[in-house]
Amino acid sequence: MAGRAVDVLAMDGKKVRTIALPSVFDTVFRPDVIRRAVISAQSHRFQPKGRDPMAGKRTSAESFGVGHALARVPRVRGERYSRASMAAFAPSTVKGRVTHPPRVEKSISKEMNAKERKLAIKSAIAATAMRELVKNRGHVLAEGVPLPLVVSDEIENAKKANDVKEVMRSLGVWGDVVRVLRSRKTRGRRSHTRGKGIRQAIGPLIVVSKDESIGKAARNVPGVDVVAVQGLGAEMLAPGTHPGRLTIWSESAIKLLGK
Repeated sequence: MAGRAVDVLAMDGKKVRTIALPSVFDTVFRPDVIRRAVISAQSHRFQPKGRDPMAGKRTSAESFGVGHALARVPRVRGERYSRASMAAFAPSTVKGRVTHPPRVEKSISKEMNAKERKLAIKSAIAATAMRELVKNRGHVLAEGVPLPLVVSDEIENAKKANDVKEVMRSLGVWGDVVRVLRSRKTRGRRSHTRGKGIRQAIGPLIVVSKDESIGKAARNVPGVDVVAVQGLGAEMLAPGTHPGRLTIWSESAIKLLGK
């Protein structure tokens, strides 16, 4: 089913045609479901951790018993040893065991029903067309920029980072990339691996029907991510559980959403 109409912009920012938006953009806004879906996706990347079962227990400490005016915690025996008579083994003692250590067997992933996950993605897609939500996330876009922002399929064939930058300037969203550049902070040491050691804001998302060459072209533009419409997820559309990410859609991607 088709809903309201939206303008399709060319690479230079000029209107070329009008198409009908798919009904997914009319989905009710459910921030609670979106939040659960994002947390669920993040939880599946957590690495299980645990403790050595014998940690803090490798000692010959024993309680002295009663009648010594001392707490009945296990104590290291000896007279000349530096730790003689010091409490050990018990929780809250020096080098003692942890009271309730984490276990590898614990399930740390949060599951979610398939229908709820689908609703979360649809609701996050609809949120990209809400100007107030997009601005509340801190995104910068020029006045008069239509939302959702739909561009002709030529954007999928961009081959250079300069091509992507020129498109964003023409569309009126280059200010958001500037915002990302100004937010960059180095944390710890820089690594030779791309992105390590840098904290920065989240920039625009480009959704295409097929990644011809724009994926490589846009990877050097700070904060910009490219994803095929089949790979859309709630976390990509609502980073940090906050919906309303500034999203640029290709015309073919919009048509695929309708299917």
